[in-house]
Amino acid sequence: MFQVAYSVLRNAHDAEEVVQDTFLKLHRTGAWRGMVDERAFLARAAWRLAVDRRRGRRLGVVPEMAAPSHEQAMIDGDLHGLVHQLMDALPEEFRLPLALAAVEEMTSVEIAAVMGIPEGTVRTRILRARRLLKEKLEQRLERRS
Repeated sequence: MFQVAYSVLRNAHDAEEVVQDTFLKLHRTGAWRGMVDERAFLARAAWRLAVDRRRGRRLGVVPEMAAPSHEQAMIDGDLHGLVHQLMDALPEEFRLPLALAAVEEMTSVEIAAVMGIPEGTVRTRILRARRLLKEKLEQRLERRS
């Protein structure tokens, strides 16, 4: 649930609050009694609250996160860290399904249920996200050499 909220909000503190708020809301409403697929249900509930929180705090268009500088990538020296930085720079429509698939290990059916979009759209977005990520990673690695 934290990863889902963090994928939307890009802030650990806000993501933690969303997880707490999700459990409180489910407890108060008793909505948890009707759960069939717990993982998808909880992820969807956290995603909805995270989107609502982001909308509530947004005053204008949120600027895209800048890609990390070449120097910072060299300092990090960690391919894993570089991949996460590049993932963070992806547009949200691609970043969120990729994060849910790669980090949360959710299936395209589960992601479709969480995001409220068709399964085919999920698969297309994940494919495009992977292509973008691969292109950006190759560009970064070429700059390093």
